[in-house]
Amino acid sequence: MFDSPLSASAYDVLGVDPTADEESLRKAYRLRLRQTHPDTGGDAAVFIQVQRAWELVGTADARAAYDRGHGFGDAPAPEWSGWRAPAARTDTRPRARSYGHPGGWRRERYLTLIREWAGRGVTLDDPYDPALVRSAPQHVRRLLADALAEEATARIVAELGMGYTVWHDVAPSGRGADPDAKIDHIVLGPSGLYGLLSEDFGGPVRLRRGELIGDGVDGAPIATLVARMRGLARAAGVRFSGAIVVLPDDDVLQVIDEIGKVKGTPVAIVARGALSTVLRRGITGVRAIGGNEVFDVRTRLQQAVRFA
Repeated sequence: MFDSPLSASAYDVLGVDPTADEESLRKAYRLRLRQTHPDTGGDAAVFIQVQRAWELVGTADARAAYDRGHGFGDAPAPEWSGWRAPAARTDTRPRARSYGHPGGWRRERYLTLIREWAGRGVTLDDPYDPALVRSAPQHVRRLLADALAEEATARIVAELGMGYTVWHDVAPSGRGADPDAKIDHIVLGPSGLYGLLSEDFGGPVRLRRGELIGDGVDGAPIATLVARMRGLARAAGVRFSGAIVVLPDDDVLQVIDEIGKVKGTPVAIVARGALSTVLRRGITGVRAIGGNEVFDVRTRLQQAVRFA
């Protein structure tokens, strides 16, 4: 939860300064527990955040480790790998057939904008330094958060095996279209053909009238995903089985939430840890795809897909 470039720090969640002494930290924790407890009208998702924050900074050893790893305090931060591009794989296990570069477009935009924000002519020793990222403008941090979310999803779907084909960073159809208006992932397998949106809004989200809401949610992400899928479906001559929105485990109260149809497309909101389960079994009511049909759909998509 607190490793997201967008999420509040453990100190922000507890409502204290990072320099607060032990007693002030403990008082703040108890106050936030009372304020957020569901039995007294608080928000269950925020209540969980408060408990998690205390786990990270509630003891001297845990707090010291958290501060070092997140750029707080005077101690130098250790090597931070969580926000860097993933290393090349070294195992040789059979994986899903994959095309495109997950998170690539947004990570490149992040590197460009973080350098522009730091100042022209300034050489950044580490564009992923936690203190630097935390101080960057929200729209810059959002690019990195989305890139990380897409990369995390890509690692999961790669493990589905050889029966699946995945396209990442699929560009919108139409000349001159905004590359940000892309589909993060398309997954084809025996359980169906799915369009995926990998998101990190920096905090808990909820559903209202078939759409996501929350402090970090802009626009209508579910409706936008479905619209982009419909455009590609027309261009490729295929039919999507459903849409899946993938969110960090800590940001949803329900691990798998099948919310019904949006514009005729079945939609599920899924915690990242449950994604492989959903993709293997499919969304409820969606029919399986046979071998010859999988081959035909894959061929049509290969001819139609372009990358951002």
